[in-house]
Amino acid sequence: MKILILGSGAREYSIALALQKTNDNLEFYFAPGNGATAKIGTNLNMKDPKVITAYAKASEIDLCIVGSENFLAEGIVDLFKENNIAIFGPTKAAAMLEASKSYMKSFLKKYKIKTAKFLNTTDYEKAKKFIMSLTPPIVVKADGLCAGKGVIIAQSHEEALEATKNMLSGESFGEAGKIVVIEEYLNGFELSVFAVCDGDDFILLPAAQDHKRLLDNDKGPNTGGMGAYAPSILASENLLEQVKKDIVVPTLKGMKEEGTEFVGVLFIGLMVVNNKPYVLEYNVRFGDPECEVLMPLIENPLDLFLACVNKNLANTRIKIKDEFAVGVVCASKNYPYKDSPKALIDIGEIPQNSHISYAGVTLENNKLYASGGRVLVCVGIGKSIEEAQKNAYMLCDNVHFKGKQHRKDIAFQVLK
Repeated sequence: MKILILGSGAREYSIALALQKTNDNLEFYFAPGNGATAKIGTNLNMKDPKVITAYAKASEIDLCIVGSENFLAEGIVDLFKENNIAIFGPTKAAAMLEASKSYMKSFLKKYKIKTAKFLNTTDYEKAKKFIMSLTPPIVVKADGLCAGKGVIIAQSHEEALEATKNMLSGESFGEAGKIVVIEEYLNGFELSVFAVCDGDDFILLPAAQDHKRLLDNDKGPNTGGMGAYAPSILASENLLEQVKKDIVVPTLKGMKEEGTEFVGVLFIGLMVVNNKPYVLEYNVRFGDPECEVLMPLIENPLDLFLACVNKNLANTRIKIKDEFAVGVVCASKNYPYKDSPKALIDIGEIPQNSHISYAGVTLENNKLYASGGRVLVCVGIGKSIEEAQKNAYMLCDNVHFKGKQHRKDIAFQVLK
């Protein structure tokens, strides 16, 4: 089978690695890919959805898996479907659940799905009135895609008003901030839950937990994610049943009613308050770095992707390993503030039950270089969360590049 994976990060590398480990005779293509994906497949220097679609048709690609949200928002799934090429991911209309936070919040309200009290607006005076009615902290979000950086937790009314003004003026996030979503702050713990859907049916993957802050003990600025683990023991059976019944089922039903059937990954960012799940946000693809710890736990990932594309999830048995995975992000020196100098990556021994998923790397003379941002993820697998964490950090100790930084406490929430 020829498989095309769209994106350039550790998420896309992880998907290919999991497929490669569980299936023979798969041929991988990546658009655009990174320096390490070039070692397990063919990188295509393409980003334009029309160019990619034409290539996929001419090359007889059997299955396309969309990793990056930008491709989904640009409507690549619609193009592939028009050309009868199998693709895993939601259509442009269905991807609005992530592409527009105001659309998502209105959808939640319409279908009576629990979320924080909110206001969508383009009007500063309306925003100001709503902000003054809330008790800080107050959440201010840019409506559009901001690569995970469009959310501000304001600690005072003044800070919330300033953030709102900067978004509406276009100063903070350009067009993405021209509509703002203002929310009450929910106090609980966060979980990442992934429902893989074929439009009618779904399966819930193990709940994961991301670590957004740069530094140990959740200090420092927000990042794209400094590590993750799965499954989280904070996600009880009772909680997951509530998520299925009160969130996933009405979402899939609502999407069908809207004429935008949802196929792909529904990534639910949850806040759990007094054992009740509230939707913070929807994403419409695997999270990063959550994908890196989920993929190794699925025994038959190809069956999962094909069942969704073929609308056959109800008749497909997806096997989840009875194991834990911990992923530790190794980032470049200046992340997340500014670009970092290129640095040669030196890998020592890779311990048993661990592997690397590569992201911000380039390949030169068959050597990998850290090219900035989140460079790679050290993933450890184990029969317990402690064992998985130990394996991840043993691998971390064997990875060297100038300026490397990583957190030392991934999975601390459940290990305390």
